[in-house]
Amino acid sequence: MSELPSRVSLREVGPRDGLQNEEPISTESKVALLDALSGTGLRRIEAVSFVHPRAIPQMADADDVWSRVRRNPEVRYSALVPNRRGLERAMAAGFTDLEVVISASDTHNRANINRSTAESLADLPELIAAAHEAGASLQLIVSTSWGCPYEGDVPVERVLWVAREGVAAGIDSLAYGDTTGMATPSRVIRLVGETRSAHPDLPLGLHFHNTRGTGLANVYAALQLGVDDFDAAVAGLGGCPYAPGASGNIATEEVVFMLEDMGVETGVDLEALLEVGLMAERFVGHRAPSQVLRAGPRTRTVAAP
Repeated sequence: MSELPSRVSLREVGPRDGLQNEEPISTESKVALLDALSGTGLRRIEAVSFVHPRAIPQMADADDVWSRVRRNPEVRYSALVPNRRGLERAMAAGFTDLEVVISASDTHNRANINRSTAESLADLPELIAAAHEAGASLQLIVSTSWGCPYEGDVPVERVLWVAREGVAAGIDSLAYGDTTGMATPSRVIRLVGETRSAHPDLPLGLHFHNTRGTGLANVYAALQLGVDDFDAAVAGLGGCPYAPGASGNIATEEVVFMLEDMGVETGVDLEALLEVGLMAERFVGHRAPSQVLRAGPRTRTVAAP
């Protein structure tokens, strides 16, 4: 077995990517969730996205939410921006860690924003220049990196092309998104390996969904390649709009539980995170898919019969 990283950096995406796929909850609940997550030891949290309310009504109160959050100075908060207008709103709100999503699949990109992948990439240099001028960083998240719900498999070469265009435009970091949980460990190994060969110094993060039950296996495969940057959502919040009834993001507490037991540090207080997971369940009004949230850590015991 390859030597694993001694520590990983987790970005909590429940408040944005998780809630974006749920029925809208109150502004007060979003603020409470962000404040609670900020006290678990997590050091990176994706807080909101600055998209048009008609496109994503769940994020319509992004400015209000962000203005009310008790910001932990030890936490880096980031925001998703879809275009120049969203980027300007995010920077006006004080964000300096920004993300933009472009789909490797043309069909998926058109379904999301009515533009081809190439058209979205053409706008990237302008977004990066505006971010850098204001002292902000911009990460390119390539969605449908391991498959598209409309097209099926997305060729690795296609994903590498999007990454290469992003690097040429000046992105600060890259993340691959498994939008509907189509990745498997062998596919992760190939894409990550070829990306590392082409761009060895580019910071790389991975965003897995557990739609088909391979989320943690994919994390483990990536760890063996030295990847130490992952997204996850408390309680496994979210879902896949193109895979009805399926679970969504890998659960943060499941990732923390697995990694810490393997000797890989996360810096996260698992018990505190489990409490936040129960809070998140109350807010969204249904049982979340996280198994660790149900059973607790392996050291938790019950009274003998």
